[in-house]
Amino acid sequence: MPHSIRVRDLYESLRDKLKLQLIAGEGGLDQSLLDEELDPASYIIAGPLTYIHPNRIQVIGRAEKAYLDAPDHDREEALRQLFGNHTRAVVLVDDVPPDPDLIALAEQRRAPLFTTPLPDRLILDHLQYFAALNLSEKTTLHGVFMEVLGMGVLITGDPAVGKSELALELISRGNRLVADDAPEFTRIAPDIVSGNCPPLLRDFLEVRGLGILNIRAMFGDNAIKHNKYLRLIVHLQRMTDRELATMERLSARQETREVLGVLVPQVTIPVAPGRNLAILVEAAVRAHLLALQGYDATEVFIERQQQALLEDT
Repeated sequence: MPHSIRVRDLYESLRDKLKLQLIAGEGGLDQSLLDEELDPASYIIAGPLTYIHPNRIQVIGRAEKAYLDAPDHDREEALRQLFGNHTRAVVLVDDVPPDPDLIALAEQRRAPLFTTPLPDRLILDHLQYFAALNLSEKTTLHGVFMEVLGMGVLITGDPAVGKSELALELISRGNRLVADDAPEFTRIAPDIVSGNCPPLLRDFLEVRGLGILNIRAMFGDNAIKHNKYLRLIVHLQRMTDRELATMERLSARQETREVLGVLVPQVTIPVAPGRNLAILVEAAVRAHLLALQGYDATEVFIERQQQALLEDT
């Protein structure tokens, strides 16, 4: 079925940032940006004028305008193709003036015509990023998504394992909440998954025994983060004292979890009485940051032990 994102949504989201002005074709603002013929996974929908693989949003700069106006081209046919069935909107960039023919066709075909003084490269970057966030595949994962020490961390685990209580303690330590219970994730690049909060759940955290808490009202605006790249998953797992005693002590088990085709590192933290989970999560994040820089504490420790044995012989 057609995608729910409309031309109007794009216009209202980027109007101020891109200095967009609607010149004609207002009747087409409620058209869907995608339709059944376009694969939603292919979210490259905007680009310079092309007739071979037409874009949903055609960007016309000075070079494209010169092509349309060239005397050796059939201008009428070129404009007809520009406003073909595929076209959802046309953007004139770099202060390219809209001539009467463009305005008339935009009204006739109900395809919004926008102008902006900004260059085409900047416009295309923003349009592609908007498409990546709003038109690509999404998934919802159960857990609490947070920014911990500047890193996007998804906290998962069985129901009632203490995810929300842990999130509340992390917030009290200066970390930030993105989404509780049902964060939405979108793959915006081959190796980048971005997470955000559904509008209905924004600012709220449910804690058993306390009910629904408004984190923004309690801790201030700085306790909330609108979106964040997913870089680490922390899985909480209940363990008995016996299970804890049999765990590998020198090194953590290296795990990954696939999210929208991207492998995300995962750390499992045992949940047992007396363990300070907030400190453990922050330590897991710090260890992951060091690992990204190539540092492995276990490897350094083993090398030190081996060196000590060599010195004693």
